[in-house]
Amino acid sequence: MKAPSTPADPLEEKIQTLGEAELEKILKVFRDKLPADAAANLNSCVHCGLCADSCHYYLASGDKESMPAAKLDLVNRVFKNYFSMTGKAFPRITGARALNRDMIREWVDSLFGRCTLCGRCSLSCTMGINIFALIRTARTALGAVGLVPPGLQSTVDTAIRTGNNMGISRENWLETVAWLEEDLQKETGDPRARLPIDRRGARLLYTINPREAMFFPLSIYAVAKIFYAAGEDWTFSSANFDVTNYGLYNGDDEAAGIMSNRLLQAAAELGCRELILAECGHGFNSNRWEAPEWLGRKADVRIRSILHVVAEYAQTGRIRLDPSKNPKTVTLHDPCNLVRLGGVVDEQREILGRSVQHFIEMHPNREKNYCCGGGGGQLAMTNFAKRRIEAGKIKASQIEATKARVVATPCHNCIDQLMELKKHYKLPIEIRTVCEIAADALVIPARPSGPGLGLS
Repeated sequence: MKAPSTPADPLEEKIQTLGEAELEKILKVFRDKLPADAAANLNSCVHCGLCADSCHYYLASGDKESMPAAKLDLVNRVFKNYFSMTGKAFPRITGARALNRDMIREWVDSLFGRCTLCGRCSLSCTMGINIFALIRTARTALGAVGLVPPGLQSTVDTAIRTGNNMGISRENWLETVAWLEEDLQKETGDPRARLPIDRRGARLLYTINPREAMFFPLSIYAVAKIFYAAGEDWTFSSANFDVTNYGLYNGDDEAAGIMSNRLLQAAAELGCRELILAECGHGFNSNRWEAPEWLGRKADVRIRSILHVVAEYAQTGRIRLDPSKNPKTVTLHDPCNLVRLGGVVDEQREILGRSVQHFIEMHPNREKNYCCGGGGGQLAMTNFAKRRIEAGKIKASQIEATKARVVATPCHNCIDQLMELKKHYKLPIEIRTVCEIAADALVIPARPSGPGLGLS
C-alpha cells in the first residue's frame, strides 16, 4: 500500500532551488536596508543574556534558539562574513558564517517562526539595541527572493490586490454597513442614525480591521454607537477601510507604503480632517509611525487611534458611561504595537476606568507587558502555529493570575490569539475590545438633534 504523500513545503522547495544570484540579492537588500547605526548595533551585543527573560518564546520553551540574542546572532554572523573586515579575515574567531541554504533555513525558522517583532527584548537590552528593526530588516531581505511563509505573503498579496486583507468586496462591505445601520436605528429609536459611507467633509474618517466586517461586526457597531452618542461627524470609505498592514511583518516596504497611502488618499479625497484607526495594534504602529518612512513624507492629516477619540469623549463629557452596566471583573492586555511600539498607554485605561465596576491590571503591564503571541504575522503563518500556542502560555498565566472574567484588548490580532489560548488553556474568560465594553456602558441620549449624526 502506497504511503500518503506529505504536502510539499513551498519554502523548502524555494530554498532548494536558490541560486547564487538570489543569495547575492538577499545580501544586497540586507546591506542596503541596514543603516549605519543599525550595523553598529549588530556588533554591540555583549551576550549578557538579559534579553532572554523578556521573550515569551524563550520563557515558554527554554530553547536557546528562542533567545533574542541568539536570533540577533544569526543575523550578525552573516553580516560579519560579508561586511566586516575582521569577520572576513578571521571567520572562525568571529563566528562569521556564509549565507547558504542551511543558514537561510535558520533565518526563516528563527526570524519568522520565533519572533513576533514585539520589541520587548529591546527594553531589557543593556546596549539599547533595536532588535525589532534588525530582525525586520533580515525579513525584508528574505522577502526579496520570495522567502516569506506563504500564509503571511498571501495576506499581503490579497490586501494589495483587493484593497483589504480578507478580500471583502465593495458590495459585501456596503451590505454589512447597511444592516448595522438598521440595528443602530432600532436600538436608538432614531431613524436618522447613520453609519455614513463616503461622506464628504466629515471630520473623521474611520477605518476597521476587515476581520470585524467578516467575523466581529459588533466591534464596528460598538464604535458607531459611540459616535452616535457623541454626535460625531464621521464616515467610512467604501473602498479604503482596511487599517491593517501586514507589510510591517513581511518586511515589504513598498507594499506597506501602498496600503498606508490608500488610507491617506481616502482621507484627502473625502476632505476629512482626521484619520481614525480602529483597535488594531500593528495598524496603529504602521499608519501612525512607520508610514512616513515607507512613503518618504509626513501625513497631511491628523492620525489617531479610536482610543484617543473615545477617551477624549469621556473626559470632556461628550459621552456618558455607566460602569454598573459592566459588573464583571475586567483585565487589560496591552498590544505590543499599540503600547510598547506605539505609545498609546493611558487612553484604554481611562476608558475602562469609566466603563467597568472592577478593573485589575495584569503584571507586568503597559510597555512591559508580555506579547500574547499573535503579532509579527504569526496568526497567518500556520507552519509555526504549534510553537505560537505554546509560547502563549506566558500570556495565559498572566490572565489566570488576575482571576478576571473579561479580558479587554484593543487589537483584533490579539483577540484572535487570545481566543485560541482560551480554548487551549481552558481559560474561563470573555474576550472583548475596549470599545465594545465602552459601548455597553453608554447612556444614550434620547433622540439628540443637531449636526454630527451622519444625516443624509
